[in-house]
Amino acid sequence: MSIGERIAVARKVAGLKQHVLAARASYSISMVRAVEQGREPASPAFVAAVAKALGVETEELYGQPYRELLDDDGGLPGLAELRTVLAEGDDVEALEPSSLDELATEVQAVRERRRADRSREAIASMHVLLRQIYGAADQATGDEQRERAFQLLALGFGNVAQIVYRYGWLTLASQALDRMQGAAKQSGDPNLLAHAAHHRAMLLMSHASYGVAERLVERSLDQLSGQPDEEGVVALRGAGHLKGAIICARQGNADRAREHIADARRFGAMLGRQSNAYDTSFGPGNVEIHDTAVSLEVGDPSRAARDGSALTIPADVTATRAGHHWQDVARAWVLSGDHGNALQALTRRGRSLRSRRGTTRRCMRRRGPSCWPSAGRQTVSHTSRHGWDSSSETHRQERELGFLVRVSACWLRATNERVTT
Repeated sequence: MSIGERIAVARKVAGLKQHVLAARASYSISMVRAVEQGREPASPAFVAAVAKALGVETEELYGQPYRELLDDDGGLPGLAELRTVLAEGDDVEALEPSSLDELATEVQAVRERRRADRSREAIASMHVLLRQIYGAADQATGDEQRERAFQLLALGFGNVAQIVYRYGWLTLASQALDRMQGAAKQSGDPNLLAHAAHHRAMLLMSHASYGVAERLVERSLDQLSGQPDEEGVVALRGAGHLKGAIICARQGNADRAREHIADARRFGAMLGRQSNAYDTSFGPGNVEIHDTAVSLEVGDPSRAARDGSALTIPADVTATRAGHHWQDVARAWVLSGDHGNALQALTRRGRSLRSRRGTTRRCMRRRGPSCWPSAGRQTVSHTSRHGWDSSSETHRQERELGFLVRVSACWLRATNERVTT
């Protein structure tokens, strides 16, 4: 079942006509009708607004978490145990820890696996690692050791939040962020609180709580403004402005969104490369990717398509992030009525993702045509109607396009993850 079909079902269950849902979600009735019929792609902002208007979880409309796909692929080992850790609240049963240096090495390994799209590996033993870090905090002999243990806890729970969010468990992500914030307060590192605020803002975007999300971002930027221009601070400030840009764009505040992009571009220039400090993956390339996304969010697909297509993505930008960009460009071309260029963007997306591994790619391959995004379906329909021949090369392109649009569907909501992947 597509997102549009799920929206239609949820609307009917709520007893609402299309025009009533449109009014409550602050979208036109033609947009609601087009999404339900599969003629327009359902943007993350649209889905969040509709979910809020219908009083349902966004996961329900996205068909997430991807339980069936994950079960087919062996599930998520360690998830049940991780739920237990989160449920134990302030009374987590600690385990005998290894040294803080060894624990720090394990946390870094988790971060690297997540960035390499090996989330299943990262989460499998996370419950053990977290319990060991709690043990280290309990056994700390001084403030320095204790604060370092809580720094590792904050980073650990932050990575858990990103992983479970990616799989669609928003409630678990919220619980992990609560733990991250609590640990950050005891870490002696005020920058971790800003880091936690950015993660919370991302989660709030999924609930269309843009006002609170914007306040969190602005507060974190104020907090960071007095810090020296070290790499971690610069990366956090830049990432905060990128978050703010998307939040403001979704609220229709194009001018403020562009101001955020300009500030982020300045911080990107200060770094000159992508930085992984505080798990931001912030750099000049990501700024330009967000510039395209802002144009799309504020309703200027022509600019998004033009600027996005002209962008040369730096080599240090991850394949996932580059894939998000080309997905946005394809959607922008479709909204501009140019399906040929949309196909080219989807092809470029596929090239950027071709080296990906793990559950995500296998899940994408198993999805049928029902999960294709509107952009992909419209592109296929357009090219079919306009005379593609039956050559073997064309069939090869069609098969590749089929895989690419399935990829786009499974990652539709990943628009929210551009600065945290």
